[in-house]
Parts: sequence; structure tokens; C-alpha cells
Amino acid sequence: QVQLVESGGGLVQAGGSLSLSCTPAGRPFTYYAMGWFRQAPGKAREFVGGISWNADRTLYGDSVKGRFTISRDNAKNTVYLQMSSLKPEDTALYYCAAADGTPWGPRDNQWDYWGRGTQVTVSS
Repeated sequence: QVQLVESGGGLVQAGGSLSLSCTPAGRPFTYYAMGWFRQAPGKAREFVGGISWNADRTLYGDSVKGRFTISRDNAKNTVYLQMSSLKPEDTALYYCAAADGTPWGPRDNQWDYWGRGTQVTVSS
């Protein structure tokens, strides 16, 4: 069974920065695309960003472009989401996801494995 474990969430003031990490437990994820989604209360899950297995392609949701950066370190079996210029509307539960195959993209059904999420709260 594949498990994705997110960490790094917390409370930050608007304009601040925060970094999330995701580590797949139990198996290496070297050849999987990795992504981040988020869901705020009462709202649909939203694609934040994704990165191909060799990091030659990244894709971001429109609401985070230019502020968030996704990266990965396959040697450490970890994917990162660096968030800057945070806004109160970035407040959400952030999920890590992995895709076993192509194509991957902004739709939920393009991803095969999900973490349980880490909470990010941005105060105004």
C-alpha cells in the first residue's frame, strides 16, 4: 500500500512564506509524477502544481503561478512545495499526490495516490 506523508503546514501571516514536504512511505517514487492539491472548507479540491518524475516539466494552477514553486529530490524521495507571498485565500488543507503513469495534470482523476493533507492557515 502506497502512503504519502505531508509535513510543514502551519500558521503564517499574509505575505509570508511556508514550505511543505511530501515523502512517500514504503516505496521509492522516483518514476512517479508528484503533485499538490488543496481544499478549503466548502470548496472543491484545487490543483496547485505538479512535477514530472525527472523534473523536466512543472505545471501550476493559475491562482499560485509566480508565488509557489514545486521541486523534488529523488535521492531523498521527497517533493517540496515552496509557497511565498501567501494570501488568506491560500488557507486550505494541502494534499500531496502521485501519478503512476502519464498523462498527469490538474484533474483529480489523473492522480493515483493521495496523502491525508497538512493544514496551511494564512492570517490577514
